[in-house]
Amino acid sequence: MKTDFKFSNLCGTVYRKGNVVFTPDGNSIISPVGNRVTVFDLVNNKSETLPFENKRDIRRLALSPNGNLLLSVDELGQTLLVNFRKRTVLHYFNLKDKVRDIVFSPDGRYFAAALGRNVQVWHSPGYVREFAPFVLHRTYAAHYDDVTSVSWSPDSRFFVTAGKDMVAKVFSVDPIEGFVPATLTGHRHAVVSAWFARDMRAVYTVSADGAVCVRRFRLQGVDENLTFGEFPIVTSDNDDDEEKPRTIWYTESRHYAQQSARVHSAAFNWATNLMVLGFTNGVFGIWEMPDFNLVHTLSISRKQINTIAINPTGEWLAFGAAKLGQLLVWEWQSETYVLKQQGHFYDMSCVAYSGDGQYVATGGDDAKLKVWNALSGFCFITFSEHTSSVTAVQFTKGSQVVLSASLDGTVRAYDLVRYRNFRVFTSPTPVQFTSLAVDPSGEIVCAGCQDSFEIYVWSMQTGKLLDVLSGHEGPISALAFRPDGLSLASSSWDKSVRFWDVFDRTKVVERMEHSHEVLALAYRPDGKELCASTIDGQIHFWDVAMAAPAGSIEGRRDIAGGRSATDRQTAENSSAGKSFTSLCYSADGTAVLGGGNSKYVCLYDRRSRILLRKFQVSQNQSLDGVQHKLNSRNMTEAGPRDLIDSDGIDSDSEKHVDRSLPGVRSGDKSNRVLKPEVRTRDVKFAPTGRQWAAASTEGLLIYSLDETLVFDPFELDADVTPDSIRDLVRTGDYLRALVNALRLNEQHVIRSVYESVPPKDVALLARAFPAVYVERLLKFIAHAMESSQLLELHLKWVSELLTTHGGFVKTRSVALQPVLRMLQRNVVRLHQDIGS
Repeated sequence: MKTDFKFSNLCGTVYRKGNVVFTPDGNSIISPVGNRVTVFDLVNNKSETLPFENKRDIRRLALSPNGNLLLSVDELGQTLLVNFRKRTVLHYFNLKDKVRDIVFSPDGRYFAAALGRNVQVWHSPGYVREFAPFVLHRTYAAHYDDVTSVSWSPDSRFFVTAGKDMVAKVFSVDPIEGFVPATLTGHRHAVVSAWFARDMRAVYTVSADGAVCVRRFRLQGVDENLTFGEFPIVTSDNDDDEEKPRTIWYTESRHYAQQSARVHSAAFNWATNLMVLGFTNGVFGIWEMPDFNLVHTLSISRKQINTIAINPTGEWLAFGAAKLGQLLVWEWQSETYVLKQQGHFYDMSCVAYSGDGQYVATGGDDAKLKVWNALSGFCFITFSEHTSSVTAVQFTKGSQVVLSASLDGTVRAYDLVRYRNFRVFTSPTPVQFTSLAVDPSGEIVCAGCQDSFEIYVWSMQTGKLLDVLSGHEGPISALAFRPDGLSLASSSWDKSVRFWDVFDRTKVVERMEHSHEVLALAYRPDGKELCASTIDGQIHFWDVAMAAPAGSIEGRRDIAGGRSATDRQTAENSSAGKSFTSLCYSADGTAVLGGGNSKYVCLYDRRSRILLRKFQVSQNQSLDGVQHKLNSRNMTEAGPRDLIDSDGIDSDSEKHVDRSLPGVRSGDKSNRVLKPEVRTRDVKFAPTGRQWAAASTEGLLIYSLDETLVFDPFELDADVTPDSIRDLVRTGDYLRALVNALRLNEQHVIRSVYESVPPKDVALLARAFPAVYVERLLKFIAHAMESSQLLELHLKWVSELLTTHGGFVKTRSVALQPVLRMLQRNVVRLHQDIGS
């Protein structure tokens, strides 16, 4: 079995905190998810999580105008410089303060960062040959309170800052003759944001109370407005000396957004002159500037809107609501959603793959069941019928029905064809279900509860209660049907695993005793072996036919995690989190995957009982339990410094910070911020065996086999060039020519080689064709069918490839699904054209 699994995607969470950014082409949106960055392709309907992590939760993102450089800044100012197109980290840097805003200049030569009361302007890397990647240009200090936002002028010569001191200030990047930094006053609350107009004849400022001011620039005593940046020189009558006339800023008009809530976020677009304001009650409004004409308002969330972004053309608006984990993209002209995604806004508790590996179902503590597309990473249906935490989820064999168990005392069955809850299973007395199992035929549903220690059995067809299995003396921790459906295994806190014959109750219930409480169990795919984890950190293997132990793994040291901020003991001496709460066999049954209340997921070899790989699900220090050792300097008289909200930046509103005592400037020391604890509550292997998923604190982490580098020893010494490929075609070596053309990935070269292959040789070439290039060739044929008239050649290639490489196509059915659908569509279209 291959073990080179690498992190591939993060589902289940679409936005946590910080700002969202559109790419320069406006087709994708970049969202911070914890300490990772996820890119949502709005045109191709795909999501991708970039393969790097910040040390803590990301606070701000900034993308250069050409889309090459991405700055990712975390809570403490640690900055990553990323090559966005290559998805690689170029440099690590520390800004040494909390960053409230960071923006690239329109020409890409500078970026400005708001650090406390100051603004720092840095040279962008790559424009000037310098030794250091980051070179500080100048520091601007003029505000009396924290700076909230920074915005550049269209010519990149000036920028305007907004602050909590109720003023906006205009600065120049370099000293300009005749220019004096200006202070724009008149607001009664903190200024949320400020922007230049595209023609630089006005500056727009908006404050938290919804007041919007339009500022103009002119000469003193002259009514005509000037374009900011042009400072005229006049000559006095007495001598020939040139002098600068005095220029002033004045407030041309003042408008108010008539909303009952405060403004929390704002954005402005130069292309359309639209200003978008987001309020704390979940309402956003669009106004046309400078006349402040209302376009429309809409309520999109029950909580405040934390961030707003507008794509370069001004057509799409992106909104993020951190409290509910919502990410929305709204097309304001047609008034339709382009993207509407929401993750679990509490912990994700369970995960299950469908039989074909195409869908992933997740349940959370927010009482919601979500079904995700494993290929695109998007949630396409959310079921919210449960009223309490979802504790278990499972697909039936046909993958058309998904079931969920909840602490509200119900087990619900959902139809994935009509998207409805068609069956509800309940117990005679109110109980809380913690485990779930469905037999292979999909006819029998079983659920175990944690309070009455019983297992309830229902019929899927009728929904009636068939039986109640009693005997356990502790809460039921896990249930699993044998793959052949002949027996049901249950584990409990009474230190036992029991085997039940659901169809014949006259048989004796077999009992396997353990030395400690059993937390999880799993059957091997062939049904001949069962593994169970106990609270002491061991994994026990049992021979099902003989009902005898077959070995054990001591995994206590492997699964041991870090130290919590409130722990009195070190991580080595603590007993918490040193056990597996979820187990799963690989698709071929040769390995066992285990996760628990720790930052690690362990992969063991079943036969040799050794640790193959240990995956760390997160390195985010904003989570509790990531670090093994804590810094004693972060311990204060009021407790750990990380749990104290010192400046109100993480609170819902600044008004929650207690400043009632005289002289208190850093907030109430008794105010606490809860840090979520890193843990993995469920792990599952995909039926294909090529990926596995973990329901963690940060969301649904998907790890896949790394196939970006394919070792292909075919003609390693030959130079793959168009000339060498044409020479191979002339000599009749079509197989090597076609493989080299696919390597070169030039469409005209592939087409010339493909069309030169004689139809009678297709069967022979397909049998010798390397499997790693089957997907590329099928994709090329699917596109060629739309324009080429070589119908016989296309059908021969498709038929021979699918016949010869059917096993490979079946194992990669999820990844090849778009290609196969395109082929099917084109074949059907050609069939209809010929028939007509």
